Amino acid sequence: MFGLGTTELILILVIVMVLFGAKKLPALGEGLAKGIKSFRTNIADDTKKEVASTDKVVVDAEKVEAKAKEADKENAKAS
Repeated sequence: MFGLGTTELILILVIVMVLFGAKKLPALGEGLAKGIKSFRTNIADDTKKEVASTDKVVVDAEKVEAKAKEADKENAKAS
């Protein structure tokens, strides 16, 4: 994981415990988890909106193409 071994991870955990204290670690972890969840939710929502707008463009393009074909048929009949 990111090129960190077990020893490095344990050292980082000890430093975090010294800086924040054992009592604040659960709250710190909870806040971090909420932030990550919020980030993932927003990314998923943005992706859904982007896909929906892309689908709308495709549908609109198909409608324009169908109208152009109809106009071509009418022009061919008129000629």
